[in-house]
Parts: sequence; structure tokens; C-alpha cells
Amino acid sequence: MKILAATRSRGKQEEIRRILTPGGLQVVFPEDIWLRESNEDDALEAADTFEGNARRKAEYFVRLSSLPTLADDSGLEVFALGGAPGVRSKRWAGASGTPAEVDAANNAELLRRLAGLPEAQRVARYRCVLVFLRSAGAVPLVCYGDCTGRILAEPQGSGGFGYDPLFFSDELGKTFGDASAEEKDAVSHRGRALRAFLQALKASVPGQ
Repeated sequence: MKILAATRSRGKQEEIRRILTPGGLQVVFPEDIWLRESNEDDALEAADTFEGNARRKAEYFVRLSSLPTLADDSGLEVFALGGAPGVRSKRWAGASGTPAEVDAANNAELLRRLAGLPEAQRVARYRCVLVFLRSAGAVPLVCYGDCTGRILAEPQGSGGFGYDPLFFSDELGKTFGDASAEEKDAVSHRGRALRAFLQALKASVPGQ
């Protein structure tokens, strides 16, 4: 089965490909089918929830591509910050530039906001919501994943992307920045949501 994964994030694309391709899916991304980035892309993430944003992206890209479309919205929730950055995770610091520059600004903003807080108050979780549409107007398949940890006072590791070097995973005993791709996929919010999607898809589509 060929599906469009509606993300332009290289980090997300790598994770999606690693998990879905062995599951028997042929995954393409917007640039693979000549869907160039536009101002409309950014306007899609205007909802107040991860599910709302994922649904908006799925509906937009399924109409553009006429392919079954999977859309992700995900982010970091820090309890001491009332769940921030949440749905604003990607654009929290308001920075522009390369993905690495944006990540660096967001991480700096997170450390600034948590400065001086003890470890017990730096509890956080990553959350992911996936919305899959077989066609425009179809009933959406929605899948979820999350993982818990805490935010360190300084980054550890250079792997992953986003807030990964600051997110110390409860299950791994290390940051996602220090984890291998396989270790992160096994416990991450996106890894769990993608495996839930594969299971749900196999249950609903004969031969999958």
C-alpha cells in the first residue's frame, strides 16, 4: 500500500520510514511527489490540539495528492510550564532559519524557562497524534503515543532532533539525544503511535 506521510521534517521522515517500511507500506513524502512547500503549509498548524493540527494536515494533503495520507502532530509538554510548549513546540521561540537553528533557539528557551527548577519539577512528556485518511472525506483513523521523562539542565548527546538532547527518557535512562535510532523508536511517542497505526491498519484492510 502506498501512502503519503504529510511531513517535511527530515527527522520525522527518517523515523516514519524506519517503522512503516518494514511494516509493508510504501511511504512517500511531499517532496517526492512534487508538492512544494507553501505558505499554506504553516497555516495548517493553527489548531489548539495535536489532533486538530494532524487532522488539518491530513485533510489538506489528501486533497492535494489523492493518496491515502498520514499526518503527524507532536510535541513536548512540560508540567511545570502548564503543558507548554505543547502544540507550539516547533515554533516556541519564534526563531527562523535552518532546522538546527530553530531547534537550538527552542532548546535555549526551554532552559531559560526552567532555570533554577529542581529535577523533581522538570517532569515532561512527548506526545504524538497521527491522523490517517484513505481519501478526502473518509472517516479518519486516529492513533496516539506518548513517553515520559524529565528535562535536563544541559543537553546530552547529538542525536535525534527537536528537544531530544534535553529529554531524559524514564525508560531508556538516557536522553533521546544519546539514544540510538533503534532505542528511541522502541519507546518514543512517535514510535508508539506509528506501531499503533500499523496494527489498526492491518486490522481494517484485508491483506495488510
